[in-house]
Amino acid sequence: MTVEPELRPSEIASLPDLEDPPLWQNRNFIILWLGQVLSQLADKIYLVLVIALTTEFFQPPHQSISPWVSAIMVVFTIPAVLFGSLAGVFVDRWPKKRTLVWTNLGRAVFVTLLPLSIWLWPGQMVGFVLLLALTFGISTLTQFFSPAEQSAIPLLVAKGQLLSANSLYTLTMMAAVIVGFAAGEPLLSLASRLGDGGGAMLVAASYGGAALGLQFLSASEQCPLPSLTYGQVWKDLRLGFRLLKKQPLLSNALIQLVVLFSVLAALSVLLIRLAEIIPALDTDQFGFLLAAGAVGMGMGIVLLNLLGQRLAYRFWSLVGCFGMAIMLTALGLFYSSLGASLGLIAGLGFFAALIAIPMQTTLQTLTPEDQRGTIFGLQNNLVNIALTVPLALAGLAETWVGLPKVLWGLAIIIGLGGGFTALRSQLDRVNVK
Repeated sequence: MTVEPELRPSEIASLPDLEDPPLWQNRNFIILWLGQVLSQLADKIYLVLVIALTTEFFQPPHQSISPWVSAIMVVFTIPAVLFGSLAGVFVDRWPKKRTLVWTNLGRAVFVTLLPLSIWLWPGQMVGFVLLLALTFGISTLTQFFSPAEQSAIPLLVAKGQLLSANSLYTLTMMAAVIVGFAAGEPLLSLASRLGDGGGAMLVAASYGGAALGLQFLSASEQCPLPSLTYGQVWKDLRLGFRLLKKQPLLSNALIQLVVLFSVLAALSVLLIRLAEIIPALDTDQFGFLLAAGAVGMGMGIVLLNLLGQRLAYRFWSLVGCFGMAIMLTALGLFYSSLGASLGLIAGLGFFAALIAIPMQTTLQTLTPEDQRGTIFGLQNNLVNIALTVPLALAGLAETWVGLPKVLWGLAIIIGLGGGFTALRSQLDRVNVK
C-alpha cells in the first residue's frame, strides 16, 4: 500500500511552485472569489424567491407550507445525488473558465424564465411544476459549477497559499448562507417594485454578473484529456475510487468532510427548534444563532492562518472533531440559556473550521490536476447524499427523543468520525513500517 507522508502546510509551501503575489494581489483569485460571492448569494436568494412565489401563488389557503417547501428542496437535491460524480468527470475534460462562465449564464437564463410560472399558470399545478423544472435545471448546472470552482483554486493560487484561499472560500460559503437567507426577503421586496418578475431579474443579474466577471479569468491548465465516451465515464470514476483507496490521507479527508456536513445539516434544522425553546428568542430569530456560528468559524480561520503552518492538517482536523463533540455535548446540557447557546454555537463554528479548511486543502493538494473534477464531483455527490438523511430525520428525531439526546448523538457521530480516521491513519503508517 502506498501511503502519503504527513501533510503540513509548511511542506506544501516548500513544494516547487511558480512565484505568485500575495493572495489579495492575485487578480485571478479575486475574480474567482467575487464570482463565488455572486453565485452563492444567487443560490440562496433563489431559494427564498421560489418559496415566496409558492406561498403567494400556489399554496392553497389554510394549508401548511411544509410539503411545498419539501418538494422544492427535494428537487433541488436530486441533481446532486444523480449527477454529482458524473459532472466531475466532464469537468476534468472541460476548460475551467468556460465551465464557470457558461454554468452561470445557464442559471441566469433559467431564472429569467421563472416568472412564466406565475404569469401563465398562477395558482395552477402546471405553474408549480414549471417552477420545479427550472429549479431542477439550475441545480443540475450547479453540479458542474462546484467542482470546476474547486478545481480552479489550485490552478490560481500558490501551494503555500491554499490554506488561506480555502479559509476565505469556506468563510464566504458560510456568509452567503447567512446573508442570502437574511437579506433575501428585503432585497426581493425591493426588487418587486419592478413587478412580479423583479425578484427573478435580481437573481439572474447576480448569476449574470458572476459570469461576466469570470470571463476575465486567466488560468493555466494542462492539455485537455481525451474525448469522453460512455465507457470512459465509468473508467474515470473507478480511477477516482482507486486514488482514494491508494492515498488514505485523501479518503480520510473526504470521510471527515462528509461527516462534518452531515452534522452541520442536522444542526441547521435543530437551530430553528433551539430558537423556539430559548425564552429570549423568537423562532424567526434563529439567524442570531447562525451568526454566532459564523463568528466562531471566522475565529477558527484566524487561528489557522496564524498557527496553521506549524502543525499537520491531520492534527487540526482531529482537534476540530473532538472540539465539536465537546461543544455539542455541552449544548445538550445548557441549550435553554441564550448566552451559553451563543457561546457554544460559536465554539462549534470555530472547531468546524479546523476540520473543513485543512481537509479541503488536503483534497486540492494531493489530487492530481487531471482528476480534481472527478474527486470534487464525488465529494459533492457524497456530501449531498449524506445531507439528505439528517435534513429529513433531525426534526423527527428531536420530536421523538428530545433536543438534548439528538445533540449528544451528533457529538458521538463527529467524535467517532475523528477517531476512526485518526486510527486508520495510524494503522496505515504502522503497516508501511
